[in-house]
Amino acid sequence: MKAAEMRTGRVFVLRLETGEHLKEKVEEFAAAQHIASATLTAVGGVQAGSRLVSGPQLPVGGRIDPIIYTVDAPSELAGTGTVFSDEQGKPVMHMHGSIGRNGRSVTGCFRQDIVAWLVLEVVITELVGNGPVRRFDPAVGGQVMQVE
Repeated sequence: MKAAEMRTGRVFVLRLETGEHLKEKVEEFAAAQHIASATLTAVGGVQAGSRLVSGPQLPVGGRIDPIIYTVDAPSELAGTGTVFSDEQGKPVMHMHGSIGRNGRSVTGCFRQDIVAWLVLEVVITELVGNGPVRRFDPAVGGQVMQVE
């Protein structure tokens, strides 16, 4: 295990509206505010057609192939995550949570395709200090947090 000590900085509250993409908006906002590291909480609605990763295909081999779940109707979302900058200093969001409707839910990773429906609220708590960096991992096919 590796660890980095950080402290809290600024706190922001965002309201995403219908049609806005969660990951895109959080990363744009973090870049505009010069947020390199943060924790995130999100609650609200997502549109039909939103997609999340709900686990790896089995068996798990060298490359991890994701199972993609597509939301079939407007649904509720609750999630928590982080933002850490990549090696070029670009903030990269990583968030997991659940999306549910009518007593059924799916839990997974919110990547590119979570689209707000009505209102999606996000609280960003900045972390200040020498923190982790996201680096590309070919096995995962994406940016992975590294603590040095």
